[in-house]
Amino acid sequence: MYALFRAEDGRQYIMAKALIPSVFGEEAKVEVLEEMQGYELVGTEYEPLFDYGKKVLKEDERAWFVVSDDYVTTGDGTGIVHIAPAFGEDDYRVCKANDLPFIMFVDAQGCMTTETDWPGVFVKDADRLILDNLESRGLLFAALPFAHDYPFCWRCDTPLIYYARSSWFIRMTAVRDSLMENNRNVNWMPDNIKEGRMGNFLENVIDWGLSRERYWGTPLPVWVCRDCGKIHVIGSREELCKLGHNMDPNIELHRPYIDQVVLTCPDCGGDMIREKEVIDCWYDSGSMPFAQWHYPFENQDKLEERFPANFISEAIDQTRGWFYTLLAISTCLFDTNPFENCIVMGHVQDKDGQKMSKHKGNVVDPWSVLNVQGADAVRWFFYNNAAPWLPNRFYAKAVEETQRKYMGTLWNTYAFFILYAEIDQFDPKAHPLDEVELSLMDRWALSKLNTLIETVDEHLDNYRITEASRAMAEYVDELSNWYVRRSRERFWGKGMAGDKEAAFATLYHILETLSRLTAPFTPFMAESMYRNLVCSVDSEAPISVHLTDFPECDAFAIDHDLEEHMSDLLDVVALGRAARNESGLKVRQPLTRMIVSGRSLPDEFCELAEDELNVKHVEFAEDTTAFMTYQLKPQMRTLGKKYGKLLKAIGEHLSTLDGNEVVAAFEDGKTISFELEGTEVVLEQEDVLTSPMKKPGYVVATEKDVTVALDTTLTEELIAEGFAREVISKVQTMRKEAGFEVTDRIVLAMKTEDAKLKAAVHAYEEAICRGVLALSVDEGTLEGGVSKEWNINGVEAELSIRKA
Repeated sequence: MYALFRAEDGRQYIMAKALIPSVFGEEAKVEVLEEMQGYELVGTEYEPLFDYGKKVLKEDERAWFVVSDDYVTTGDGTGIVHIAPAFGEDDYRVCKANDLPFIMFVDAQGCMTTETDWPGVFVKDADRLILDNLESRGLLFAALPFAHDYPFCWRCDTPLIYYARSSWFIRMTAVRDSLMENNRNVNWMPDNIKEGRMGNFLENVIDWGLSRERYWGTPLPVWVCRDCGKIHVIGSREELCKLGHNMDPNIELHRPYIDQVVLTCPDCGGDMIREKEVIDCWYDSGSMPFAQWHYPFENQDKLEERFPANFISEAIDQTRGWFYTLLAISTCLFDTNPFENCIVMGHVQDKDGQKMSKHKGNVVDPWSVLNVQGADAVRWFFYNNAAPWLPNRFYAKAVEETQRKYMGTLWNTYAFFILYAEIDQFDPKAHPLDEVELSLMDRWALSKLNTLIETVDEHLDNYRITEASRAMAEYVDELSNWYVRRSRERFWGKGMAGDKEAAFATLYHILETLSRLTAPFTPFMAESMYRNLVCSVDSEAPISVHLTDFPECDAFAIDHDLEEHMSDLLDVVALGRAARNESGLKVRQPLTRMIVSGRSLPDEFCELAEDELNVKHVEFAEDTTAFMTYQLKPQMRTLGKKYGKLLKAIGEHLSTLDGNEVVAAFEDGKTISFELEGTEVVLEQEDVLTSPMKKPGYVVATEKDVTVALDTTLTEELIAEGFAREVISKVQTMRKEAGFEVTDRIVLAMKTEDAKLKAAVHAYEEAICRGVLALSVDEGTLEGGVSKEWNINGVEAELSIRKA
């Protein structure tokens, strides 16, 4: 609702009635003379604040009359907006819709024109001058400051203005439906881009402003006749030479040379002059699929083979850039989508999640990472850190972390193999994998490898790079920290047969396969591994990993039951380690047994668990009653009223009961009863507070549906074996510190006053010698050897070693 009213200054005003208090004040007294709807004002003519337009308008043109549009609201202001078609999107749209004239009083340099009172003054500098002019003529009601976002040049921070320019357009609105249909034929990743960011943009598509006022670029191939106004678009160099005056067939087709070409008008014979603009460079980018083949003049067969493209990728802002121009041009020319799959990349941010900017000083110099971590590490970070379409926080430590977990682990595994392969001069051609007797661990590692190949292949077929990389990282972690660690001693034996041969052949096959599997992800590391693993022993092999075939899954090598059992075993082992950490008992200290609830394992897997966790026996239980019970306490809230004076006695009696039996009775809907001080006490489930607790002598770890309990009771025999294992560990440390080779035999001596430690070393002397490559374990200190004081499970001892 609008109002015509008289204000306290005696003047009459028209504005939105609801906004009068905000403009004139809540206490202002105004006399409303007339009320009207907005549409009633449409067409009303008014006198402009400045009459400069009268100098340029044609005699029959109307310029100063009221129009309406729904972007004008009563949220602020007066409900009346002054518009200028040359300087705003809404302004231009409204003026065009209402046939208002297009008048410009600002030139291309952003300065006021000669029709105004301030010719040559920059528009922002003219603000104050215009206000002063209005005030001097009594036309300024108020000059209020408004805070709003304003555009500035991102290069030099110069303030910008919206400025309408005459342009050539492609009428994309005419193919809107085709654009949307072709867009739906694309597999967008993430999928919400299809109907979201891209779909919304296409649904509201506008005509494409094709021309640009630049000196350099692809020339707009449009010639206009000076005499009759005919427009002609040149389609080839041949056509240009045919219609042009005195044309050089080899003319440079860019400015300024092309500007000199004059054509003969086919209608009137007059001269046709080229429009001076060049084409939007995004048109060049969008034409790439066919322009690269010089289509349609040649290579039509090559285009047909490669169009539409299988896959493209760029950042999310290209939904309105390259992605759109590819789709727009393809739709106009071929009425199809130009690519089948598109991964939309998220933006790279700094470590705090802020957009990188030179102004903020948070830009990471890529060379600072490439020169330290390397190109492979940077590539792997972007594959593995997050889904491609999510923003990525990029900084050196993050790259280093992902590098360490995968590349570092894989390289260390490779280095381990090379070390022992050099020692034993292992020749993979002399020990083919299909001729060795594989162990359980070998068969598992190979099964997992082929499952990994199948998984990675399926992920890459569907452009799921992050999922593929994470599957590879998981496998490499298990390869290093489970297979190689569990198989380490197999590489130490003499000769090259049996279990040792199988270990070498298996690990070689895995590493050679991984070099090809990781080649697309970490090409430089893969090349280094492959060249050393393969080319050094096979002169007929391709000279580069990138000339080999991507690995193929051997379905016959996959044993799903084996993998499932090993996965269960790894869960149990992880919980067993956690239980040991909680108890403070080192893995080197043997324990009697481990009880597992929630999983069951075949015997050969139990043997692995026993060896890994250093327990004598693994048992399985259907429930946790063997090592868990419940603490029982009286519920004061319910028992206080019934047995007030007996509460303490009830609590004492509950502490003597079997918590598992009490909870089981309650779960069966039963009560428990007993007599105290001549009174029969009957307790229901709500009368007793229960909380789970481990039984004495056990340490327990639980995750999801699996529970593991270690029996921590130590016998004299277990303590003695723990001493022996500690001695082995200390001697291995001394060997490493002394720089001994892994094959060096040694002499070992121990000096201690503790009888139990002496007895333990004597009892396990053979195992100790085998573990550290010692000839014997003597008493005392070795002359000419390396000696060191140690605390061995609380006992002081001196160990001495020297090469044998």
